[in-house]
Amino acid sequence: MSTKNGTKSLKNIPDDSVFSSFKDQCLSPDGWISRYSKGGVTVWCQAEESRTVINVLVGNYKIILCKDVAAETLYDVLHDTSYRRKWDTNMIDTYDIGRLTANADVGYYSWKCPSPLKNRDFVTMRSWLPLGNDYLIINYSVKHPQHPPKKDYVRAVSLLTGYLIQSNGAGCSTLYYLTQMDPRGSLPKWVVNRVSQFVAPKAMRKIYKASLKYPDWKRKHSPALKPWMFPEQNSLPSISVGELTLQRGDSLENIDESDQHAALHSL
Repeated sequence: MSTKNGTKSLKNIPDDSVFSSFKDQCLSPDGWISRYSKGGVTVWCQAEESRTVINVLVGNYKIILCKDVAAETLYDVLHDTSYRRKWDTNMIDTYDIGRLTANADVGYYSWKCPSPLKNRDFVTMRSWLPLGNDYLIINYSVKHPQHPPKKDYVRAVSLLTGYLIQSNGAGCSTLYYLTQMDPRGSLPKWVVNRVSQFVAPKAMRKIYKASLKYPDWKRKHSPALKPWMFPEQNSLPSISVGELTLQRGDSLENIDESDQHAALHSL
């Protein structure tokens, strides 16, 4: 059901069919074009020049073959907010807002953009599902009444973003990252291409390197604390789906950044 200001009512938390559809998108080659392939990372893009929404599939088939990282470790790294502060150098801030169910929550994330672009941030509903040898994490943008857009940030929109981790045996896994995002602002097309071809692979390699160091770090930092696996450890305040609406770009201010080409060429 649609509401005013470019939002839609949020009725349900993603179920198994949503996770299944996300997995199919990660694994299907249909409609995706390879833009980058180097060092075990492949970037596949699906974008139209007339659209502001960016579709980037990092990988397809084999993305990063983590020979020394178990699927369970990658899954923990992507969940562990405390550890993310150690390895995600693009992050400005992140925090959890509230718990919806045992496998769904709402959180905030902001990241640095190269000057003179404004930094971006998100408020998203995140859901996760371990399923046999697969581990899935997905999110999309929501509006929360107590966390409106901030003055010094551009509120970007995740239409669907997530990870698929597949186990390839003991200590070996493959990581897929799929994002369908509207960054807002008026970003030049070449900036979008630059991000998809260079920034995304760099981020994936950073996750891989962080995963190699995670077991040792976790042994020294609350090793038994994993609320994404043990819901009884989750101390977040409970919130209801009724407090949230889907966030879409047409309800947000569009900031023109297209005249900043010279500075952006430093990317």
